[in-house]
Amino acid sequence: MSSRLRSKRTRSAAVSRTRLKASEAPPGSAPTDMTSPPRQFAGRATPVRDALDSARIAIAAAGSDTPDLDAQLLLAHALGVDRAALIMDPDRAVEGPAIRTFQHLVRRRSVEREPVAYLVGTKGFRHIDVHVDSRVLVPRPETELLVEVGLTLPPGARVHDACTGSGAVALALKQERPDLVVSGSDASAEAVEVARANARRLNLDVELVQAELLDAASGADAVLANPPYVEAGAKLPPELAHEPPQALYAGADGLDVIRRMAAARRAPLLALEVGAGQAQAVAELVGGEVEILRDLAGIERVVVSRR
Repeated sequence: MSSRLRSKRTRSAAVSRTRLKASEAPPGSAPTDMTSPPRQFAGRATPVRDALDSARIAIAAAGSDTPDLDAQLLLAHALGVDRAALIMDPDRAVEGPAIRTFQHLVRRRSVEREPVAYLVGTKGFRHIDVHVDSRVLVPRPETELLVEVGLTLPPGARVHDACTGSGAVALALKQERPDLVVSGSDASAEAVEVARANARRLNLDVELVQAELLDAASGADAVLANPPYVEAGAKLPPELAHEPPQALYAGADGLDVIRRMAAARRAPLLALEVGAGQAQAVAELVGGEVEILRDLAGIERVVVSRR
């Protein structure tokens, strides 16, 4: 056999082995592309710092405004530790099931754009952590303004959190002001399930019921609410496509639900979270002595009406 023939057969065998390995790829695996999370740490132990760098690149490329934070939260969740542990030990090895879990989470965040809170199952809100999933909106920092309004109430006041969702506002208020009589309601039975589970886990005495808007607010001294206020057809960040639409949209101008609440309002104090540019219109709808609170971005975010 000539050396040229042996060389040709060797190359052919190498090509055959390469094709065989490709055909043995796990079912459902996708080819690497620019939208997929980097995989240089796949299948082997890698330091925390390298795992975070890889995830950060993918998440930033997908358009997240907080790629560093996202990567840290996802890796901490995969490892079952808090973020401080990652910062304190950047050489810690990420291996075994934790690698596979982390890669899966990064893919869902960077490719499918799922909210981090849904991926890890919790969201910090003031001094508590609430469990969240796609049945409820992810609590946001600006909504904490509603809690701040509640904190100004006199001892023993009765406060109702309408459109409670995860129960974040009602539970945070009760945690900080146990003297208040706090309740909450939501039109969604699934949302009420989430809120009740959070109340049990946090051991907070808040009555949570399924009810339309202010139907369960009878006798309340104050009503706090983060109602749907997004205009139909509004262009939103892709993460919001994973959140319940009935908790977001409220007609052509975003004020359909707020109009109903203003008309049904009986409580002396009503505080509503609103969208950017809606505060003045909402102030006219609710009437009374009106105060408008701005969020940290300077947006008029909460309208407070006192009668």
